[in-house]
Amino acid sequence: MLTVCTKALRTARSLERSVSSIVELPKLENFGVQNEPILGYREGSQERGQLKEELARAASNTEEVPIVIGNEEVRDGEPRYQVMPHNHAKKIAKFYYASEKTIQKAIQVSVAAQERWDRTTLEERVSIWQKAAELMAGPYRQSLNAATMLGQSKSVIQAEIDAAAELIDFFRFNVFFLKENAKYQPISENAKITRNSLRFRGIDGFIAAISPFNFTAIGGNLAYTPALMGNGVVWKPSDTALLSNWRIFNIMREAGLPPGVVNFVPADGPTFGKAITASPYLAGINFTGSVPTFNWLWNAVGQNLSKYRNYPRLIGECGGKNYHFVHPSADVLSVVTGTIRSAFEYCGQKCSACSRMYVPKSLFEQIKNGLLSECNKLKVGDPGDFSVFTGAVIDDKAFARISGYIKGAESNPKNKILAGGKCDDSKGYFVEPTIIQTEDPLDKLMTEEIFGPVLTVYVYDDADVHKTLNMVGESTKFALTGAVFSQDKEFLKVALDVLKTTAGNFYINDKSTGSVVGQQPFGGGRMSGTNDKAGGPNYVMRWTSPQSIKETFVPLRDIDYPYMRD
Repeated sequence: MLTVCTKALRTARSLERSVSSIVELPKLENFGVQNEPILGYREGSQERGQLKEELARAASNTEEVPIVIGNEEVRDGEPRYQVMPHNHAKKIAKFYYASEKTIQKAIQVSVAAQERWDRTTLEERVSIWQKAAELMAGPYRQSLNAATMLGQSKSVIQAEIDAAAELIDFFRFNVFFLKENAKYQPISENAKITRNSLRFRGIDGFIAAISPFNFTAIGGNLAYTPALMGNGVVWKPSDTALLSNWRIFNIMREAGLPPGVVNFVPADGPTFGKAITASPYLAGINFTGSVPTFNWLWNAVGQNLSKYRNYPRLIGECGGKNYHFVHPSADVLSVVTGTIRSAFEYCGQKCSACSRMYVPKSLFEQIKNGLLSECNKLKVGDPGDFSVFTGAVIDDKAFARISGYIKGAESNPKNKILAGGKCDDSKGYFVEPTIIQTEDPLDKLMTEEIFGPVLTVYVYDDADVHKTLNMVGESTKFALTGAVFSQDKEFLKVALDVLKTTAGNFYINDKSTGSVVGQQPFGGGRMSGTNDKAGGPNYVMRWTSPQSIKETFVPLRDIDYPYMRD
């Protein structure tokens, strides 16, 4: 992440004058809010020492995490455990699945709290969010990072980018966007006669937030952005991100969020889905996860539509089959370094991770040698070792799925494993960063989301560059992120047009991962989701039901119109 500041803006404007971009932009001023700086964690630094202490403390303890509804702690049924993916014998959190009855109670409490919470002023809410951001940036930073590293097997830098910087950015920027959006007021042609105004309201009912394992920050954004806009929330965190999400929940309580506004409800997925979609008070679903799950939720809402008080708002981000397209004019080193990071940081478990790559025959040997050289240097292991590049995949289900794709590639004569391919779940769910070359651009390795450290490369004839470019969008149902590497500006203009609908976040000579709140609002179309652009100004507006108000100061006295008297 980069800090948005005056100096950075001056530098950016200087670059704009010296670099001829292919994209025409409107002239915009500084947002007036800054991204949270990323700490370096160098040897001897204060943050490194603090993080090591917190890692040791959290790793030596199995923390009990109850269901929380309002002020009440609930423990339904037999306990469950969150384990370290890189050492699955180690339990870091003990938690419980909410029963259907408990979920219904959470809905009732959320609905009741929403009515009270919606009457609070924007200023009151903003102050809570600002305090929470300061707590996240300060005293709880390493607690958030350690819980993310241990529970989600993230490296130091990946945890810092996610559980610290991006989470803080969501809280600060969403507040900023709320305040900026609130500046708009409708036209009042003569304010002495009538005044028109607009106010934001929450949506009566409750929002169901269903968050994923792979980004701690997404959990915070999915649950608390609707709450910022005056809504009550029932939050189902991921089992495999439970401890880090519990940290967020408690920070918000300390910051002053009233009980019941957000309720912490771990649960079995199907049980939770059936309970929320059957409730007449469902006002919206804020979801990040798989296509089949989001499809099920959407269908269930459709089947129950006649029950609801509102048309529920459905926001979903469902992953991608993200691409790097390499033109013969591309800078090879940039392609190699960008692809390694995009494909293998956090084991390829980013929604935006590069999973398929199109390389011209003229550059293939150079790019292949570069990829293999860098891939062989990557250290896989316990993220508590600060020299590790990536940890383990999240759980046994992910391990089985990813290793299944690799085994399938081994048995297919059209595919060749160039690097990696080894899998070992004896201690942790470890999958080597794997590079596969395929002769078939429509192989499932090139079309299906794997969500793991597997990169598949298709080599095309240089003369077929435009034919291959068209194939990018035709071969898969996803459209989340994509990147084109080229030094040929005329080709980039063509690619920008041809690939317009293939990615909600499009990169030119840069990797397909690394979107930053306020800089690259995130989301994709097609089966990648509803593209509501988290991290941008429109996202907060999806969670409000605005009310237009007209005040009249001069009473109406006549029923007829003057022309009727002529």
